[in-house]
Amino acid sequence: MRIVVLPVDAVNRKVLSEIQSGLSRVFRGSICALSEDVLPISVDAYDLSRRQHVSTRLLSDVHAYAEKSDAGVEKVYRTLGVTDVDIYAAGLNFVFGEAECPGKAALISLFRLRPEFYGEPADETLFHERALKEAVHEIGHTLGVRHCGEPLCVMYFSLHIGMTDRKRLSFCPVCSAIVDRSASRF
Repeated sequence: MRIVVLPVDAVNRKVLSEIQSGLSRVFRGSICALSEDVLPISVDAYDLSRRQHVSTRLLSDVHAYAEKSDAGVEKVYRTLGVTDVDIYAAGLNFVFGEAECPGKAALISLFRLRPEFYGEPADETLFHERALKEAVHEIGHTLGVRHCGEPLCVMYFSLHIGMTDRKRLSFCPVCSAIVDRSASRF
């Protein structure tokens, strides 16, 4: 499987590299690349009344990028958009990410993953761990894995950052079997 990490607007390259290398470790045998392209944020993705961006709109742009990339010589099987803006989905106050399930496009936001957002001191290790958990979670969705009922599984739905912190960076046996079946097709 091939995964491309795509910055959506300005994103720290060190964080993107950490996500890329982490995805390579979790999805063994996959080719994980960091895109040189930067996807601009569409003006119509911003909701002025909420002061947040609509995740579904940004995900649509990531999907369009993935479709365009598929037309090239190298196939991009999964594209993970990474943004540093606050995002939300219909019916929710915020989301850490969103993905097609199954599909080729996923999106995560780093905005609420920083300890500083919650009034805590900066902790780069914790921040990178959270970002990788969310990246793995959303790539899992692109492989057809739904939310899991096991609280320690990376596919468990996080309503708040404490739930993300509690999760492991691994799939439970049931979700792992789905990932293995899906990833083997590529």
